[in-house]
Amino acid sequence: MRTNTSWDRRSLLRSLAALVTMGAFLFLVAAPRAHADERDKCRQRIEKAEVRLNNAVAKHGAKSPEARDRWHELRSEREHCWTAYHQWWDGRDHQWHTEANWNHDDRWPD
Repeated sequence: MRTNTSWDRRSLLRSLAALVTMGAFLFLVAAPRAHADERDKCRQRIEKAEVRLNNAVAKHGAKSPEARDRWHELRSEREHCWTAYHQWWDGRDHQWHTEANWNHDDRWPD
């Protein structure tokens, strides 16, 4: 009878160890993907803000209050990404930048 009990404990411990190992593996695999998904959402928000800015400039002019408001929205989205990932997306160049220099965009007046 004692051998069954000790065998059950070993089996339980092995099962728990396997479960913990599998859980840790899944966590480590899922964490980078979640980070990449969030960064992709950040990129999408910046691209939408750039489209809204371009539309406002085309419709109202580069120095219009509408364009100025859209420009501030774009800066806000870029700052949000910078705060979260220390990178910001430039839709014109289609690349992530690692320096906080989004205010030096020559397309739009300040």
